[in-house]
Amino acid sequence: MKAHDGMYIDGAWRPATGGEVIEVVNPVDEQVIGRVPAGTADDIDTAVRAARAALPAWAATPPAERAARLAALRDVLVARKDEIAETVTAELGSPLQFSRYVHAAVPIAVAGSYAELAAAYAFEEKAGTSIVHLEPVGVVGAITPWNYPLHQVVAKVAPALAAGCTVVLKPAEDTPLVAQLFAEAVHEAGVPAGVFNLVTGHGPVAGQALAEHPDVDLVSFTGSTAVGRRIGATAGAAVKRVALELGGKSANVILPSADLAKAVNVGVANVMSNSGQTCSAWTRMLVHRDRYEEAVALAATAAAKYGERIGPVVNAKQQARVRGYIEKGVAEGARLVAGGPQSPREQGYFVSPTVFADVTPEMTVAQEEIFGPVLSILPYDDEEDALRIANGTVYGLAGAVWAGDEAEAVAFARRMETGQVDINGGRFNPLAPFGGYKQSGVGRELGTHGLAEYLQTKSLQF
Repeated sequence: MKAHDGMYIDGAWRPATGGEVIEVVNPVDEQVIGRVPAGTADDIDTAVRAARAALPAWAATPPAERAARLAALRDVLVARKDEIAETVTAELGSPLQFSRYVHAAVPIAVAGSYAELAAAYAFEEKAGTSIVHLEPVGVVGAITPWNYPLHQVVAKVAPALAAGCTVVLKPAEDTPLVAQLFAEAVHEAGVPAGVFNLVTGHGPVAGQALAEHPDVDLVSFTGSTAVGRRIGATAGAAVKRVALELGGKSANVILPSADLAKAVNVGVANVMSNSGQTCSAWTRMLVHRDRYEEAVALAATAAAKYGERIGPVVNAKQQARVRGYIEKGVAEGARLVAGGPQSPREQGYFVSPTVFADVTPEMTVAQEEIFGPVLSILPYDDEEDALRIANGTVYGLAGAVWAGDEAEAVAFARRMETGQVDINGGRFNPLAPFGGYKQSGVGRELGTHGLAEYLQTKSLQF
C-alpha cells in the first residue's frame, strides 16, 4: 500500500523529526503492508504552530467559502472511494463490500452534510437587544480510533473546518494509511495550508503531546473510556474543552409485541458488523422469558452464518482480549450457543462469531465492552425489569427497541439512559447527533449538534 514517510504539516509532506516507524499490518494474513513515521512531541508542536498561524485567516473566511472547500473535499473522496475501500480493507481487514458501503460511503455522506450545514448555518442571531455571535473555538486536536478510521476522521475534521477551526489530527496507529489518503484529499480540495495537519504516531507519545499542548483549544477524542478519562483530566487541568466519544454496552430490547425473528436477525447482524468492533453495537439482547429460548435458537442460527462473512479483529492484542472475554463468560456460567474462544483460522486475527445465553446482568460479558463479535442474550420478566437491565451499566451510548407498535417502542426508548436509540431497526442519519450518557462520553458528533461542539458563544450587548 502507498504510505508517506513524512507528516502533512502546513500544506506539505515534511520529514518526521524522529527515526522510529510504525509498521501497518494486514490482520487477514499478518503481513506488513506499509510503514509510517512515529511522530514525536516536536512534530506535534510544529503541526500545532502551523494550525495556530492559519487560524485567523480561516476563521475569517466566509462560511460559504468554507462550505465550498468541504464540498470539494467530498467530491475528491467520491472520486477516490474505491481506493478508500481498498485501503481500509488492507489495514483493518474489513470485507471489501463492507468497506465500500460503510467505510467509504458513510464519511462521504458526512462530509457532504457539513458542506451543506456550513453554507446554511446561522452563526449569528438576535436575542432581545443583543447579538449572539458564534465563532470557532480555535485549534482542534483530533485523536481518532481504528475501528471506523475514515468516518471518525471526517466526523471530527468536517465540522471543525465548517466552524472555522484549524485541526491537527493524530490517527490510530493500526490504520494510518487511510488518514494519509484523507490528507491527500484535503490538499487536492484546496484547503489552505495549515488549516489541516496530520501527525501519525503512538498514543502515549504523539496523542498525549497533542492533548497536553497549550495552544490546542479543544481535544476531540474517540476511543476507550479509560483513555478518555485521562484526556479529560489533562484538559480539565488546563481548563480546555473536550469532546469525548467513548465506550458502550448497548441494549437491544425486544418487547413482547415485536417481530421476534426480524429483531433477532437484525440484532445479530448489528453485533457482527465490522467484526464487532463498533462502540455503539447492540451487544446485549434483552428478550422476554416467554420467548427467550426461541430467540436464543434464532440468534445461534443467525450467528453461524457469519463464520465466513466477517473479517478479523484489528490485531493480535485485540484478538487475545476478545477471546479472553469469551473464556470469562464461560467461566462465569454463561451458556455458549455459538462460537467460542477458539480461532476459526490458523492465520489472521480472527474470532468466531459468538453468542452467549443465560447471561445475568452482573456478568462481565454483560457489563464490559468486549469490542468483538460477541453477543449476550439476557431474559427479562416485564418492561420495568427490561428497563432496569438496559440502564444497568456505566455506559449509555446507543441502543435499540423493537415493538409491534411504534409508539410503544418510542415510549420505552424515552426512558433509556442512552444517547441514541434505533426504533424497529432505524437507519443511519448523518444529521442526527451521536454521543453518550454517563461514561460513554461528553458532547455530540454529526449534524448541527456536532458543529456546535467546535463553536464558542459571544454576546454583543447594546
